[in-house]
Amino acid sequence: MTEGGGKVYIVGAGPGDPGLLTLRGKEVLERADVVLFDHLVNEALLRHASYAEKIFVGKRAGHHALTQEDINRLLLEQAARVGRVVRLKGGDPFVFGRGGEEAEALAGAGVAFEIVPGVTAGIAVPAYAGIPVTHRGVTPSVTFMSGRAMEGADELPLDELPRSGTLVFYMGVKASAAIAKRLMDSGRAAATLVAIIENGTRSAQRTVTGTLDSLEDLCEKENIQSPALVIVGDVVRFRETLVWFEERSLYGTRVAVIRARRGPSVLVSTLRDLGADVFEFPTVEARSEGEGAPIHDWASFDWILLASMNAVEALFDYLRAREQDARVLHGVKLCAIGVKTARTLAERYVRADATPDTFESEEILALLESESGPLKGQRFLLPRADIVRHSLREGLEARGAEVTAMDAFHPEIPAGSEALVNGLFDFAPDFVTFTSASAARNFHAILGQERAEALGRKSLFAAIGPGAAEPTIRLGMKAPIMPSTPTLDELVDLLVQFQRKNK
Repeated sequence: MTEGGGKVYIVGAGPGDPGLLTLRGKEVLERADVVLFDHLVNEALLRHASYAEKIFVGKRAGHHALTQEDINRLLLEQAARVGRVVRLKGGDPFVFGRGGEEAEALAGAGVAFEIVPGVTAGIAVPAYAGIPVTHRGVTPSVTFMSGRAMEGADELPLDELPRSGTLVFYMGVKASAAIAKRLMDSGRAAATLVAIIENGTRSAQRTVTGTLDSLEDLCEKENIQSPALVIVGDVVRFRETLVWFEERSLYGTRVAVIRARRGPSVLVSTLRDLGADVFEFPTVEARSEGEGAPIHDWASFDWILLASMNAVEALFDYLRAREQDARVLHGVKLCAIGVKTARTLAERYVRADATPDTFESEEILALLESESGPLKGQRFLLPRADIVRHSLREGLEARGAEVTAMDAFHPEIPAGSEALVNGLFDFAPDFVTFTSASAARNFHAILGQERAEALGRKSLFAAIGPGAAEPTIRLGMKAPIMPSTPTLDELVDLLVQFQRKNK
């Protein structure tokens, strides 16, 4: 296998929950030049490939964006064109994912490739429904099968069907009648427990249980849609005591998070941990040089003061816009205020020299003096100066420090915002959240009055506090609900309270 040209990484994306992507999968996505992804892939994973070209090659039952042969050909073309190609596939690429066929095409053409396994639906989806596929004293085995193995050209003879153990059927809903009949013909009892799990590991997960002889009726009565798994076996009974995913406080709730810009979000991760389905809506994008004089001599600064996660993002946006990276910061000390800011910096493989765990200006200044002596004559760079407390900047200048503000980007409407709006309305959120006044204003500018009013008729608006709420009211949008204390935790608690009332 040649390592000379491009290389293709066939990566398993897991069954839907973005948290089930492997660390190796995330690492590969972050370095990708182009990503080819399927329709079962949670598009939240594409944020890891922030610099890559994204190409949708999804295949649905009865509709193919591209045939398998076309996908194989596109992989070869992209491998010849760019350095790192990621083929992102739902679940595990080698478990009913046709990843083997794609790897064969690459091997035949002499293209270097790597397989990055993923968490397959046959294990993860039952687990999220509270069903262990094996259990000591109940069954020591599990068999993964395709629904096609029960009917049509791929049908297995009755004597080849497993007589015991758990059966997990992929693509089994359309074949439910054949599954039930042939398993009973092969010796399985009509009263064998079954579960059908739709949209497994996602906030829209739905689980229906019954018996083998009622399988077809269950699928029809409950209008089960793909993607769905069929689980057959005594282990289904454990769901009564082991259900957990569907018990979370925001399970099944759809929340649109209106954000100032792209990047990691504590609110998003908290909502997902509580079971919510989250739609991220960034309202600004980094553009051009930004305000203020460009930075030419980074080494002239003694410190870069990063007051928030957004300041870290702004700094690296600035570097990216000039085709620079963290190497230009060599010799400059970095102060990251707060653990979350330091963690965001560390995600870019840069360690903070000072990490005050307080936002009190005097304590921050005292820590800086303990790290580097008197501040007189020292030069400080403040990315995103608009979020630095005035008292901190004044304190630096009062001690004789020279302070340079760097507004690292111009806030502009993101490219492709119409597609984002269409996606928002298709998502049909239960809640629309605002955590800043600028996000609310920009959101209104993108939607316009008519669409903002239409959204407000179907969704409940929520703001973190009066500052974020004021623009929604002034601009004629629906008045939002607000927590009594303007914190993210209180905002989340408010959504939980409203959701409990409506259950």
